[in-house]
Amino acid sequence: MDFHQRLKQLRTEKGLSKGDLATLVGVHYSQIGRYEEKGATPSADIMAKVSNALGVSSDFLMSGSSDDLADSSLTDKELLNQFKAIEKMQENDKSVVKILIDAFITKKKIQQLAL
Repeated sequence: MDFHQRLKQLRTEKGLSKGDLATLVGVHYSQIGRYEEKGATPSADIMAKVSNALGVSSDFLMSGSSDDLADSSLTDKELLNQFKAIEKMQENDKSVVKILIDAFITKKKIQQLAL
């Protein structure tokens, strides 16, 4: 997926029109159209504003790295590092961790329903 495709996908996932994103970034809505439809690349400062408005890193917006998306999505860096460590484990160990996480989430949901 290219920059213009990621930009359009992220914008629509956030429920933003081109005009909405343009207002957040401080450009004319037609400029967002140029980025999405004509493949224009924004300047570094506009790229930073666009990525900030969409809640992702500039690197993810440009290159689409899933590590960058995880870094920009998870605010708890310790948890992110734990997930990265788990990802390097053997499949059977990963399964155990997934079962434990599922059990904890299920327990919390049951507790909330009991309130």
